Amino acid sequence: MTRFCLRAFSARSCVTEQRLSRDQIQKMQERLQKIMAASGIASRRKAEEIIAAGRVTLNGKVVVEQGTKADPERELICVDGKPLKSRERLLYFLLHKPKGYVTTVSDPEGRPTVMELMKKCPERVYPVGRLDYASEGLLLMTNDGALAQKLMKAGSHAPKTYLVKISGKPDEKAIARLRAGIAIELEDGTRVKTSPAKIRLAEDGANPWYEVILIEGRNRQIRRMFERVGFLVEKIKRVQLGPLVLDVAPGKYRALTGSKGSKGSKGSKGSKGSKGESGTWAGQHEGFGQLAQQIFES
Repeated sequence: MTRFCLRAFSARSCVTEQRLSRDQIQKMQERLQKIMAASGIASRRKAEEIIAAGRVTLNGKVVVEQGTKADPERELICVDGKPLKSRERLLYFLLHKPKGYVTTVSDPEGRPTVMELMKKCPERVYPVGRLDYASEGLLLMTNDGALAQKLMKAGSHAPKTYLVKISGKPDEKAIARLRAGIAIELEDGTRVKTSPAKIRLAEDGANPWYEVILIEGRNRQIRRMFERVGFLVEKIKRVQLGPLVLDVAPGKYRALTGSKGSKGSKGSKGSKGSKGESGTWAGQHEGFGQLAQQIFES
């Protein structure tokens, strides 16, 4: 049987806790099953069963009541008398993916991947969603699996803004069809109707640029949409995801921080492992889970 326990803090935290108000301590507490799930021991439902079986202790006392709260940083939580694994530190980076990179961890064809741009990152992060090989722009890199799963759902409704250059000039009737939603064929042959999109002319010309805002993200969706009305896409650049705005050069990235929402630490730009505001890679990453709420409320 796997055995886990979490040793909460050093003696220093005991002194700190004495200085905290009761309300402050309560705000730091989480349900035991959530803490256990975050540590990787089990799903929340399975964690509830473990608690009900009397296998969990909090500060040496057996806990069987569901909904019991604790502070994983300051209290001793044990399962079968052994420490829980420390919860993974969640990291978030905004990367400017250049053209000529694939948005995967590895590529069977040997093409460069976005992981090569994150080599200096102290912990492994993964791309959220995709930008195809010929496209560029904003890409979120994180080890937050829950956020990644939510964002990668086709119907996530997280607004994504693109600048798109078209070969030729669609008329207003074609653009109106795209705005209303249009049937496209996916790579597996399935036909789906796209959700309504916001489209406006960004730069006029023989081969104009359009700003396209989608609330879904299917593979090669923008290219398929314009092909459906008879036009080829020359260039695609994603410039915004929810409140996150592309503000770094191609191949560069910056850390996203919890304390400033979508604003990253100025010193963290670049793919050379720059240090963040705090002078360490940790920066202000922890507690940035509110990113999801910001994105979906945009």
